[in-house]
Amino acid sequence: MRPLAPLRRQLRARAAAWFRRRQGADVLPLVIGQRRVYILPTRAGFGFALLLFVMLLAGLNYGNGLALLLTFTLGGLMLVAMHQCHRNLQGTVVSRLEAANTFAGGHATIHGVLGNPGTLRRWALRLAPEGATGVCADLEPEGEAHLELKIPAPHRGRLRVERLRLDTRYPFGLFEAWTWLHPPLELIVYPRPRGVALPPERSGAHGGSTQRPASGADEWAGLRSFRAGDSPRQVAWTAYARGAPLLVKEYTGAGAVERRFDYADLAPLDPEARLEQLCRWVIESGQRGERYALQLPGWTLAPGTGAAQGEKSLRALALHGTP
Repeated sequence: MRPLAPLRRQLRARAAAWFRRRQGADVLPLVIGQRRVYILPTRAGFGFALLLFVMLLAGLNYGNGLALLLTFTLGGLMLVAMHQCHRNLQGTVVSRLEAANTFAGGHATIHGVLGNPGTLRRWALRLAPEGATGVCADLEPEGEAHLELKIPAPHRGRLRVERLRLDTRYPFGLFEAWTWLHPPLELIVYPRPRGVALPPERSGAHGGSTQRPASGADEWAGLRSFRAGDSPRQVAWTAYARGAPLLVKEYTGAGAVERRFDYADLAPLDPEARLEQLCRWVIESGQRGERYALQLPGWTLAPGTGAAQGEKSLRALALHGTP
């Protein structure tokens, strides 16, 4: 069987290219029309057809009218099942397909929404990435179903989802109707946030926390024990009223303290380990609300804070050195 594997891959690639040329890129929301639905018997369907053929030969050979009646009744049932399987998929609406960024070594999540504009219920619709198991859902009349697909993301960089398969084997599993979806799905896989190196020391004009009232440019740093000389205005009186000891509020000037994460400072590590260590530092600094800058070969991110700073940093780390 192994010598046939390359031939099978080649045939699958040619079939996928033909489907893509025939249907083109999909624009959502998308209604699954008749020309997009393909249907073939399953293994159970081929076995059932073979059984009917044997029953037909036996009925004709022995002139048994009851056997022939049963054969033609089951044959009619099989034709009805084929029609129902095709109808179960045709007319389904694919309302939304979205992919969320993730970290290498885990799984990316694809969020899908299927709709049923008709008055009949649709059963056992399955949405799956190519070659994967997928998830199933039933659609109530004029209802929707929200699906979450998991696809592996072993390496950092761009991950493109070329196509998804929407299929059904309802009602009896004798036939399988399917269609291919070609959404413009692309997500970013960030490096694994790991490493044991300590982050670089903070630097800045003040070098640490301040004990002045918060302003628009200051960030909350935490509470510390009261020391002689602290201003009464900085005491956390609410906590003191609840029975806590005297504590003083601390704020960090947003423009005063920052960290600088430099790819070159991690020279003993290999390139991927450097990116993973930088990713961990970026995430931890973002959780602490620190101001930081990022330096990669040929690319520099100015100091900043917040979700936008983190997104720019993680995206740069994910795409570093990729085409």
